[in-house]
Amino acid sequence: MKRMTTLLATILMALAMIATGMASADDASYGKQKVVYHINYDNPKKQAGALRNIQNHINAVGAENLDLKVVLHGKGLTLLLEPEALKRTKLKKANATDEMQAKISGLKDQGVKFNICANTLRGKKVDYENDLYDVDKADIVPSGVAELAKLQAQGYTYIKP
Repeated sequence: MKRMTTLLATILMALAMIATGMASADDASYGKQKVVYHINYDNPKKQAGALRNIQNHINAVGAENLDLKVVLHGKGLTLLLEPEALKRTKLKKANATDEMQAKISGLKDQGVKFNICANTLRGKKVDYENDLYDVDKADIVPSGVAELAKLQAQGYTYIKP
């Protein structure tokens, strides 16, 4: 009988812990967030990691609760540079492989906006219409660093993965 009571107490304790954990997860709310991710490096593994961070952020907070932008300047433009365009530019890498393009499209489908630095386009001889993956004129900002400062002044949280 004592063994049965101990077993029952253990089961009840485990259920209570599970219920408490579930209640905590259900109660956890991050609220609405404005976030800017900053990418200015050309390492494809780091860029892929940054995209994973962004997806994890969306998964945790919910796309409907996020105003999320990615600002790309300098070497960061390689994230969107198509491999066949590399030789026409002054960049040393082109990381917009099919796999990377799929990740970028998936993030855009969830409302993520990618902002491209016009200074970098000029300086690195990149034609956004022909060299970059899925970039429109509306995605171009005059200066990547000025855009970062503007967004932070507007209350965006700055993240550099």
